[in-house]
Amino acid sequence: MHRIAAFLTAVLLAATAADGMEVDLELVLMVDVSRSMSENELEIQRRGYAAALQSDAVYAAVQTGMLQRVALTYVEWAGAQEVIVDWRLLESREDLAAFAETLTARFNPSLRRTSISEALVFGAELIETNDFSGLRRVIDISGDGPNNQGRPVTEARDEVLSKGIVINGLPLLTREGMGSDWHLEGLDIYYEVCVTGGPGSFVIPVLDWADFAEAVRRKLILEMVGVSQPETLVPAQMSTRNPADCLIGEKIWQQRRQYWNEP
Repeated sequence: MHRIAAFLTAVLLAATAADGMEVDLELVLMVDVSRSMSENELEIQRRGYAAALQSDAVYAAVQTGMLQRVALTYVEWAGAQEVIVDWRLLESREDLAAFAETLTARFNPSLRRTSISEALVFGAELIETNDFSGLRRVIDISGDGPNNQGRPVTEARDEVLSKGIVINGLPLLTREGMGSDWHLEGLDIYYEVCVTGGPGSFVIPVLDWADFAEAVRRKLILEMVGVSQPETLVPAQMSTRNPADCLIGEKIWQQRRQYWNEP
């Protein structure tokens, strides 16, 4: 009898270990560093996330969870992806501060194309292969333009959603970097229609870089608490390009590619 009990205990412990440490949330922060972003914008993003993570409100959001712990990773993406801060367990203020410090230790400007689709697939793989088991699993993706490389964005989105992973969006409707020819008016609508999805998913547009840190703080709180954003969109501006066309980025690339060297 004791041997059977010991065997069952061992099986239970093995199963628990295989499932990974339970957390309230597994969150992948996917941050755009494509060639349309200036060096100043890249630094603003890193510092904005660092400031938000060290805020009282974000720490309070971590504490609202049943387990009071969150697993977080920070990835920069363009045509390819780079993990800047690998998965970390966040439970205390010290954990949040250490993550923020690592985030701002160095800055690497990049000049590459924009593949939202491959970023989403990469984020999903990070979630499915880590050592955590989240009650909720979320990819948060920011960007200043539509997909223009890799598989169609809707195909990647649907693949990620089929795994039970929610996708939230932080479209950057700002004006800096490589010029207006590469920007899409109504990018918030593109993110709403083509990129995001899943229960409680939301889009928070950023209209000005001065608002970025606050938008990130609000976004992180909503994700950690597990509630959706009541008003997901700002009114779209007039545009000759249809932001609800989920292949609009690929079309813009074909029209403008003669002005670029191959990546």
